[in-house]
Amino acid sequence: MFRRKIFVKILLLVLIIALLGWIVMGLWNWIIPALVVNARAIDYPRAIGLLVLSRILFGGFRGHGGCHKAKQWRHWQRMTQQEREQLRTDATPGSRQSGESGR
Repeated sequence: MFRRKIFVKILLLVLIIALLGWIVMGLWNWIIPALVVNARAIDYPRAIGLLVLSRILFGGFRGHGGCHKAKQWRHWQRMTQQEREQLRTDATPGSRQSGESGR
């Protein structure tokens, strides 16, 4: 049962990557050659490479994206008013005591 779930997740991930690569290739070939002089259409492997490159440059491989912000928001909502004020005062630039170096 466990192996089956892993297999299904891997298969779903491969299908999603394949679909995203196809979408990137289609959008690139539709938009970029029309807008940029001397730009050429790309093939499927280059589209996958562009997808990976954009993920590295703009998204990383952390995997928590918007979910992470939702967890932070829920944590903020559970805090008392005093805890929120304490967090705000600790986060201001000049709030450290002169003896604290932060290291």
